Amino acid sequence: MKTAISIAGALALLTTGALAADPAEGRKVAARCQACHGIDGIAKLPIAPNLAGESAGYLSTQLKAFKDGKRENPMMTVVVKELTDQQIADVAAWYESIEVTVKLPE
Repeated sequence: MKTAISIAGALALLTTGALAADPAEGRKVAARCQACHGIDGIAKLPIAPNLAGESAGYLSTQLKAFKDGKRENPMMTVVVKELTDQQIADVAAWYESIEVTVKLPE
């Protein structure tokens, strides 16, 4: 059991880059994202994905890929170019912290 916890902890550190993320600071960073993805994480453009409730690890990985040029999108490249690793962790934590609910049609 202790090994499983240690492995899970190590994976969490690798995913987040060991930065203590601050969702409140991330909300400030998300102002850069709101035109396409919305401050609430619900996309405003049909070509932009919803970010609300998405895993912070996944979001951080994707933002870093745009920043490093591993993923390409002209708009995203401009938006993330100047973000620090801390800002990426914070904005990822912000969008992860948004609770998403779903109501199925009857």
